Amino acid sequence: MIKSMTGYGIGHIENEEATVVVEVKSLNSKFLDLSIKSPRQFADRELEIRNLVAEKLERGKVNVGIEYVPKAGNELPVSINEGLFQSYYNKYSTLAAAVGADKADLFKLAIQSPNVSTPNPSGGTGGEGWEAVRAALMDALANCNQFREDEGNTLYHRFEENIQILEQGLEQVKSEEPRRRKKIQERIRNNFSEWLDENSFDQNRFEQELIYYFEKLDITEEIVRLGTHLDYFRESLKGGSGQGKKLGFISQELGREINTIGSKANDAVIQRHVILMKDELEKIKEQALNIL
Repeated sequence: MIKSMTGYGIGHIENEEATVVVEVKSLNSKFLDLSIKSPRQFADRELEIRNLVAEKLERGKVNVGIEYVPKAGNELPVSINEGLFQSYYNKYSTLAAAVGADKADLFKLAIQSPNVSTPNPSGGTGGEGWEAVRAALMDALANCNQFREDEGNTLYHRFEENIQILEQGLEQVKSEEPRRRKKIQERIRNNFSEWLDENSFDQNRFEQELIYYFEKLDITEEIVRLGTHLDYFRESLKGGSGQGKKLGFISQELGREINTIGSKANDAVIQRHVILMKDELEKIKEQALNIL
């Protein structure tokens, strides 16, 4: 069954040390476009996070948000260099006094100065902290993947309806084709009968030109190819995940045949069916962009 690239999943883990919430959102994209927002103590795990996401979601524009809230304890998620902080604060105070500046924001300035606060190494080396984050991430990815499958199932039935409408349009074109052919024959006969009686001409050359003219107006091959492409589209829908790009290519071929039928038919009734098929095909193309 096909799978959508639109998805959402959330994972929640709580233990004695912390509460972890991981949120995964995905939209359609030609490749894996991953954005990760996580606490600094897990920065060294970014590559592992990317590999897990790529394995489970394959491609799409994916946003991963990790929230790690430690429970009451003595260990902070960051380390504060108190000596360096004091040095910054004293230096800023001296500079402020020298120029008569307000000292109200010196604490904030000093605490945000380089190397005053650094991630606590014990939070990102593996251990139970990362294991809880990894477990929550796997839950979120599984939920997001299930969301994609459910959305893909909805799109599958929608595609079935779209293809059925295209097939009905094709059948209408087939039923109108004999009338169109007869109309062309009568028009040629009426337009050329007087001219043929009054002018001498090369019989062989005239027959060649007539054959060429009929070939330009004949839509039999386009009708056959359009039916074949519709069958292939149905077959690809049942081919499982990873069919998105293929469905996009087939949609292009469907559009090419429909456009050719419309331009070669040169018939108002058939053109109405062509317009309806074009409208339905645009819906298919738009949704195909969201298929994995």
